[in-house]
Amino acid sequence: MSTAITISDLANAVQIPEKGTLSLTLAQDEFTKLVLFGFAQGQELSEHTAAVPAMIQQISGEAQWTLGEEKIDAKPGTLSYMPANLPHSISASTPCVMLLTLLKTELL
Repeated sequence: MSTAITISDLANAVQIPEKGTLSLTLAQDEFTKLVLFGFAQGQELSEHTAAVPAMIQQISGEAQWTLGEEKIDAKPGTLSYMPANLPHSISASTPCVMLLTLLKTELL
């Protein structure tokens, strides 16, 4: 990625489906990958891990995140950092949008 990318309204940059989950890769290079998710109410991502560190940010709506043993009631503005291989899951309490940033290198 050799140019800047600006999205002025993340909450409306992805369509929230009536059923299911929609993902949109916003940017990707050798260091990071930005993925915007739209979740219908009640949709879940079952427990899984990522091989690289990641950050998740609640953009709109509400969800419950389970990060390891910790349960987080995520509202707009909530941000969490997850080390590589941390088991996590997501459940959308309302229709919502979340931003996932995968870090292909550790934060300094």
